[in-house]
Amino acid sequence: MSLIAITEVKKRFGDVEVLKGINLDVERGEVIAIIGKSGSGKSTLLRCVNGLEMIDDGSIMVAGAQLIPDELHLKALRLKVGMIFQQFNLFPHLSAGRNVMLSQMVVKKTPAAEAEAMARRMLDRVGLSHKFDAFPDQLSGGQQQRVAIARALAMQPMALLCDEITSALDPELVNEVLAVVKELAADGMTLMMVTHEMRFAREVCDRVVFMHQGRVHEIGPPEEVFGSPRTPELQQFLGAQLVA
Repeated sequence: MSLIAITEVKKRFGDVEVLKGINLDVERGEVIAIIGKSGSGKSTLLRCVNGLEMIDDGSIMVAGAQLIPDELHLKALRLKVGMIFQQFNLFPHLSAGRNVMLSQMVVKKTPAAEAEAMARRMLDRVGLSHKFDAFPDQLSGGQQQRVAIARALAMQPMALLCDEITSALDPELVNEVLAVVKELAADGMTLMMVTHEMRFAREVCDRVVFMHQGRVHEIGPPEEVFGSPRTPELQQFLGAQLVA
């Protein structure tokens, strides 16, 4: 059974249909890159998987449980599926360590000592063990994003959803964040990533999903999607990326 099963998912905002019948299964340990133009529905799809947006039609299953839009089920879903955003969303008045501890203590009711031990382990995992007591304004953008990754990992999710997590970073900071994600992939974490980092998608991901106008337009292994694009839309998109 797939860890995440997305079946005929549709989503509208007013009169605009943003997702037009998405079908996608993600296996445990699989790394999926989702690429496409702005407005193609990529981020909306991730937000639907995490229950941040409610779908209008179709179904989403995570670890065999159907996504049901009530508080109890959404809380259970978010314990299984973590999400990391473009913006780091760290609390500025809390240290890096306290930011990683907080969701464990509030959501999972983890005792403080246990939450601190987990926070230290996860900060070490992202290469920031020495920054436990540092505040966000003392960290670079790349370090703040790594704290956000540690915070998500501390909840021990089955899968991580990454929504353009390097797009708000200066170019020289992108690689340090991608290196952490690459390690997570090597460790067997299930990942769904909306990304513009084509080289990373080619080197690290098991499959690449090209979304166009609210649909999965092409899907396949990186060497196939990047090496032999079948449709004019994907050819044009990849050509524009090369120019950029």
